[in-house]
Amino acid sequence: MQAPAKGNVFAYEGIPPTGQLIPLGLQHVVAAVVGVITPALIISGSEVCNLNAAEKTILIQASLIITALATLLQLFPIFHRTGSRLPVIMGISFAYVPTLTAIGGQFGLPTILGAELVGGMVAILFGIFVKPIRKLFPPLVTGTVIFTIGLSLYPTAVRYMAGGNASSEWFGGVRSWGVALFTFAIVVFLNNFTTGIWKLGSLLFGMIAGYIAAFFVGIVDLSGVSGAAWVSLPKFMPFEIEFVPSAIVSLAIVYVVNSVQTIGDLTSTTMGGMNRVPTDKELSGGIIGQGIMSILGVFFGGLPVASFSQNVGIVTVNKVINRAVFSFAAGVLLVAGFMPKLASVLTTIPQCVIGGATLSVFATITMTGIRMIISEGEFTMRKSTVVGLSVALGVGITQVPGCLSGNGFPGWVATVFGSTAVVVAAIMAIILNLILPKDRPAEG
Repeated sequence: MQAPAKGNVFAYEGIPPTGQLIPLGLQHVVAAVVGVITPALIISGSEVCNLNAAEKTILIQASLIITALATLLQLFPIFHRTGSRLPVIMGISFAYVPTLTAIGGQFGLPTILGAELVGGMVAILFGIFVKPIRKLFPPLVTGTVIFTIGLSLYPTAVRYMAGGNASSEWFGGVRSWGVALFTFAIVVFLNNFTTGIWKLGSLLFGMIAGYIAAFFVGIVDLSGVSGAAWVSLPKFMPFEIEFVPSAIVSLAIVYVVNSVQTIGDLTSTTMGGMNRVPTDKELSGGIIGQGIMSILGVFFGGLPVASFSQNVGIVTVNKVINRAVFSFAAGVLLVAGFMPKLASVLTTIPQCVIGGATLSVFATITMTGIRMIISEGEFTMRKSTVVGLSVALGVGITQVPGCLSGNGFPGWVATVFGSTAVVVAAIMAIILNLILPKDRPAEG
């Protein structure tokens, strides 16, 4: 039997040395795990679906397993059609939380799952017809969306740096900010003043240093680790499924928007890590895979699936695109899904540590958007108008709570268009790019 070929971490194929494979894979796990688990914690909370402890465990377990399987599907496409074959982490995401919160608070978890089932089908249709639709998303539009994604992530990073949750006793305190800034400084130093594995694994090593610092200042909570089970298998159909038209429409719109975000994330991945734009087949497979895994998740208590922008940011920073690295990360998440004890250890990482490490990642995403915007010629007045007005309206609406909740607006309008800057910015960029006069070629 022939041994697997040693791989370069900057090449997609092959198996890199263990000393690089493990830290680089764990870097993606650490960057994603809180984002994977937290939506389940939010949706299962008393203010939304009010699930009991056993039901909450099911949601968390399903989140880890579905994320692992969704990532593996992207890395190893089925029939060369379902999956992008690109180095991405895909799974349960914050992207849907505002809409899920609104649906769950009004109708409950079964309605969320019913809307998710239909939303997954919408994503599949979007993926099938992405080639004719893609012309609506040239680099100017996609770059604007990626730029807005980066901007919209900054408050998340800062909130994490401050301690994550205003109800936390550490929120906004010196200890949280001290640990966050220490972690941030380590990451910046490793990124700019080191080489080799130290530079490639800067986020992981920064988080390890930050975790140690957080432990010594007393903000690491290990109380939940001892009570977690060692092994637990997922359950099929743990919840009922109900279909409510208004909920389906609301979530379907968000699925379309997040399919656009997936285009942006896949484009950012290939441009940042492979110096090219993705093919129509890669985009189609990625979005179809996203829809299929959302549908599969419904039957195990999983929430909607999207690409992880923070992990895309890691690729744009360290240029590591080796499939084995991402497979290892997916494997860790899969094992964590079957071993709640391990999952509980990962969730003890303080949010201030994650915020300090990921701030540079979110900044990189933003700059990738700018690079795409100016990739086709100089920065003209037309580009300035498309980007400026799209971002201004998108970000502006999210900064004024309730501005879309007045008389005449259905409740879902504020949820879909007022909860994230990406939705409005994407729609505006598409419209403006279609209606504004094209730039005239420079006279020779």
